[in-house]
Amino acid sequence: MITTAVERFLAEVPALAQLKLVLDLGLKARSDVQAYTVEVPGPKVTKGVADHARVRLEIERSSFNHLAEKGTLKDWRAAFEKGDAKASGDSSMIRLIAQVVEKQEERNRLRKAH
Repeated sequence: MITTAVERFLAEVPALAQLKLVLDLGLKARSDVQAYTVEVPGPKVTKGVADHARVRLEIERSSFNHLAEKGTLKDWRAAFEKGDAKASGDSSMIRLIAQVVEKQEERNRLRKAH
C-alpha cells in the first residue's frame, strides 16, 4: 500500500519523480507506530527506521490508507493542514517539496481554467 501511495503521489507531481530522497514513514495506530523506510526514486519500501533519512512523515494509519487508495494532491494537502499528517527533518528538503507541490497545483488550476 505504501508503494501505491508513493506512485500515485509521484504521478500527480511528476517533477518530484527524480528526487533522490530517503524518508521515514511512521504509521500511527492506537497505541503503536509502525516505522517504514521509503527510498525514491523507486520506490523501495523496507520495514524499520533509516539512519540516513532526511524527512520523517507521521500520519494516522486510517488517513494513510484512504490517501493511498483514493487520495489526490488536494487530499494530501488537506491532511497536512488538518494535522493528520506531519513532516519533520531537513527543512530545506521539506520546503523544496512544498514549493514543487504548490507549483503543480497552480498548473492544475490553470489547466482547469482553460
